[in-house]
Amino acid sequence: MSMHPMLNTAVKAARRGATVINRASFDLDRIMVNDKGHNDFVTEVDHAAEQAIVEVLLNAYPDHAILAEESGASANLHDDAENVWIIDPLDGTTNFIHGFPQYCVSIALQQRGQITQAVVYDPTRNDLFTATKGAGAYLNEKRIRVGKRDKVADALIGTGFPFRDMQQLDEYVEMFKVVVKNSAGVRRPGSAALDLAYVAAGRLDGFFEKGLHPWDIAAGSLLVTEAGGIMGDFTGESDYLYKGDVIAGSPKVFAQMITLLSPFAKTRK
Repeated sequence: MSMHPMLNTAVKAARRGATVINRASFDLDRIMVNDKGHNDFVTEVDHAAEQAIVEVLLNAYPDHAILAEESGASANLHDDAENVWIIDPLDGTTNFIHGFPQYCVSIALQQRGQITQAVVYDPTRNDLFTATKGAGAYLNEKRIRVGKRDKVADALIGTGFPFRDMQQLDEYVEMFKVVVKNSAGVRRPGSAALDLAYVAAGRLDGFFEKGLHPWDIAAGSLLVTEAGGIMGDFTGESDYLYKGDVIAGSPKVFAQMITLLSPFAKTRK
């Protein structure tokens, strides 16, 4: 399998970011136990990984724009920017801080509004998920497909908790109950980008979460669709990237999840 040159660069960037993260994971036990120390440390790791990633990308494509979790948008990011790299240097920071091995680097390229390249890299398992628009999704260079289960009742569903806003949490608990009652099980591993990669690989049959950022979703969305799955907001619409409310799954599971969760869609303004 020959990789698209831009995807190749993204993989190189993801591995460079992961090197920073891996090195930092050895220092975890040396950090002061107080919260301040933790937060400073993880912010430092985030920044350093992001810097390493951006350096590789801009070295190859100096005129491309950047939208990244830590640094935000680059000066050349505007509505009609041709090429935008959407980056989460470390998705699953809380897991990382606790040494819970479920976190990843997420990098996507958006060209004229379409996600065309995607990398999600899990450094603890050395799992490299990649996709190029129109060319399929891969895990460690083997083609992946979404799961074959066609009933939500038999499906394993991934999710994430909203943890900032109590009103959101109350609403989420109601959604959670609905999905728990109607599925084979619900998992909350703590890294949305990796959860979406798992849907692409058939390790999860579906996924739902509210209030995500573009960098949580961008790479995972292409993995899912290139693996034969569907992504949408809670009503099934495809404008989820900047709205942040997402359902993903194999086509049949996706359709049944929409039925279960559309009552929780944001009322359109």
